[in-house]
Order: sequence, then structure tokens, then C-alpha cells
Amino acid sequence: MITILGAGGAIGNELAKMLAAHGGGFRVVSRSGRAAEGASETVSADLTDLGQTVNAVAGSSVVYLLAGLKYDTKVWQEMWPRVMNNTIEACKRAGARLVFFDNVYMYGRVSGAMTEETPFNPCSRKGEVRAKIAEQLMAEWKAGGLTGLIARSADFYGPETKNSVVNMLVFEPLSQGKTASWLVNDGVAHSYTYTVDAARAVMELAEREGAWMQTWHLPTAAPAMTGKAWVEAAAKALGVAPKHRVLNRAMLKMAGWFNPVVAESYEMLYQSDAPYVFDCGKFAKEIGWAGTSYEEGIRATAESYRK
Repeated sequence: MITILGAGGAIGNELAKMLAAHGGGFRVVSRSGRAAEGASETVSADLTDLGQTVNAVAGSSVVYLLAGLKYDTKVWQEMWPRVMNNTIEACKRAGARLVFFDNVYMYGRVSGAMTEETPFNPCSRKGEVRAKIAEQLMAEWKAGGLTGLIARSADFYGPETKNSVVNMLVFEPLSQGKTASWLVNDGVAHSYTYTVDAARAVMELAEREGAWMQTWHLPTAAPAMTGKAWVEAAAKALGVAPKHRVLNRAMLKMAGWFNPVVAESYEMLYQSDAPYVFDCGKFAKEIGWAGTSYEEGIRATAESYRK
């Protein structure tokens, strides 16, 4: 049995579609217990509870940890270590292999491209949490406690991806005839991973015996585009004028007084004021593909907004 922990998000939805097409049974687990088309089992579970997590994972051979938590530092500090502890313990009891879908917060501010060899040097509280749980999982597999891998993504975008920053700030407003926005600096390159590629890649990694006990950067198109280029490309695909504004730090600081999500995002703005370049060369070399082109991914994302 293949189990998706944290089903219902952008990556989980795409992965469920692919597993359904691939054949074989799979289980989707979420707090809401919402069903996914093609899933053989649907389970409601709170991953911060050990008993519920153990029950959700029981009988699994491969577990994908795709869960997301409320974007709140205090919640992350308290809950992420608990979720990772519970998932590791549940996988040990089931004899399951664990795929953890991760981000790049633990790298902190990086000069040059981010690779799997980039050292952890978080410069945010959320980055410190992500470093802690990634190190915890790696320590487990190095000690022989379980078989696992980390699949790391850049910021992502794609069809039906409402929690993506570029979807929210660019595609959504442009599709409504409004002005797009970009964070801090629209003149620097910023990599984005296409959600369909991310889902396909984690499935392929799990099926390759040689991929386990490693960290992988998921396929992400290159070269990375600037914010201005993103707006222009999205506007072209939507058939509208490329109108946008840049949201500077002062504007975002004030917005954070009224919007807790914006306030929580403020410490992450270092990712937007300098080049954010994600290298997937290891994946491209060993697995054989490097991601959907931005042109194609933007066209498909724009089409999803037309629908």
C-alpha cells in the first residue's frame, strides 16, 4: 500500500492523479478525510497525534509526507518536530519507506545556485525548523532506523495551485483584469518548480532503488526568470496587458499589521531581494529529465484560470 500523508494540497492532488493512472492501491490521509479520485482508501488523521499517525500508516510500503501546516512560526516550532517524530515512528512500525517533500528554507541566503550540497545556514525561524526536521530524518536513515529520501522543491506554481505565491500575485489578478504584484525586486531571477513535475518526480524517485537514502532537488526549469519576465509571460498566456507593481518591504511591513500571513512571510523576503536559483542537475543527470519549460508550464497554468 502507498500512503499519501497530507493529501489535498497541490502536490498531493497531482500525485494522487498519477498513482490512480499508474494502477495499484493507494491511501490518502488528511485531517479532513476528503476522498481523492482513484484512491482505494481514505483516512482522516491528525499527524500531530502518534496513535492516529500509526493507524494511518499501518500496512504501507511507501509513505509520502506532503503535509503542510498553518503558516505560523509558533505552530511550525511546536508541530513540525512532532509530525516528523510521529511519521518516522509510524513508518518504522509499518516497515515503510518514507519520502519527505521539503523546501529550501534551511539553506538561508545563498550566493549562487542552490544544490543538494548547499550547507544548512538558515536565516529565518522557519528555516531553523526545516533544518531541524530534515536533519532528524537524515540521522534516522544514516543510523539504519528506516529507509527514506528527501525530495526538495523550489517555490512552486502550476494549475490549481492556490497557495503558490506566483499564482496568487500574478496569475489570479491578471486573469481578473487586475494588476499583478511581485515581491521586493522584479529584476532578479527566481526559480519555480512546476507542480506536475514535482509529483511525477517524487513518484519516480520512490520507484528507483538507487534513489533512497539521499536528498534530491526536484526537476525545475532553467534558466530562472526575473519577476518582470514572469509577469510578461503570464500576461501573454492570458491575453492581457502585463501590468504589475512591486511590493517593497515597507509596504509589506504595514500590510502585515492587518494580515497575519503577510506578517509571517516578512522574514522570508530575503528570498525575493536577490537571485533565487535552484539547481536540479543531479536529478537531470541520474533520472533523465529536467522539468517542464516555463513557457509550457505558464501556458497550462494560465489555461487553468480560464476554466
